[in-house]
Amino acid sequence: MSTPANHHAEYLVSLREAERVLARADPLFRRLIRDHGPCELAPQWQRSPYESLVRSITFQQLHGKAATAILARFVALFPGHRFPPPDKVLARADEDFQGVGLSRQKLGYIRDVADKAVQGIIPIHRRGLRNADNDELIARFTQAKGVGRWSVEMMLIFSLGRLDVLPVDDYGVRAGFSKAKKLQEMIKPKDLAAIGERWAPYRSVAAWYLWRATEA
Repeated sequence: MSTPANHHAEYLVSLREAERVLARADPLFRRLIRDHGPCELAPQWQRSPYESLVRSITFQQLHGKAATAILARFVALFPGHRFPPPDKVLARADEDFQGVGLSRQKLGYIRDVADKAVQGIIPIHRRGLRNADNDELIARFTQAKGVGRWSVEMMLIFSLGRLDVLPVDDYGVRAGFSKAKKLQEMIKPKDLAAIGERWAPYRSVAAWYLWRATEA
């Protein structure tokens, strides 16, 4: 049976291969890999798509510390559970959630994600997802209110450990590429998508290095 430890060991091997492939495919990544060292992507293997998307909604448009505090209070409403089960979320009163700092809009989004989880559209576990196509999962999960393509792409990279996701709408990815290439204007998403074709099948790793490029 596959375990998080096995996932992690396989993933580390894949990261090292990704660095070799990207360095051969594009001189930009030879430089970025030299400057920033080995890729340190570290997915949260224990998180289901349901949990990842609820967390993403909680963090939308909030400072990290504030969102972390709200999320902790949300989880504390459900003692005995590592993360609130969707059926129990649907059963709680609005007032309970507003008391922990969730806005009415975010509560509506979280309830819809929970409803989609109960329906089986958004999984509460990771089983059966290994062979699912990225675009299929994006189309499926964005059926939930408040869940856009970017949120699902972040979940694919940082929870499911998908190695070939290029979030071209992400400001940091575009900014990192534009800075590394010394462009006068920010690259457009469609142009980055076209350029990024050469980075397959390791576009998530490419994104990680582009995020690092913004810090240089």
